[in-house]
Amino acid sequence: MAGKQEEVSFKKETVSKLLSSSFKEDKTKLSGDATLLMREMLKIFVKEAALRSLKQAEAEDCNQVEIEHFEKILPQLVCCSTGEPQDGARVLLTRFFCKFCF
Repeated sequence: MAGKQEEVSFKKETVSKLLSSSFKEDKTKLSGDATLLMREMLKIFVKEAALRSLKQAEAEDCNQVEIEHFEKILPQLVCCSTGEPQDGARVLLTRFFCKFCF
């Protein structure tokens, strides 16, 4: 299943809107550094999701990654080692990924 590797990137405006949508107060402001940090976290999250989906597909002897492979690994991305859902950045990343990829 080797293919070309593409760089993952997210528009600053998209990340800003995503983060701002989770603010409870209208007065809350978002710094440029926070946006840059979240862009980097999203990049890592998406790469990890893609890698785990690929491994799942390979484990099932499939030559193409399908949405079902992603769905099978999704609990690994949104839960901690105890199996309880995570708060904070991981949940935000998962919401972003699901919102913009499906």
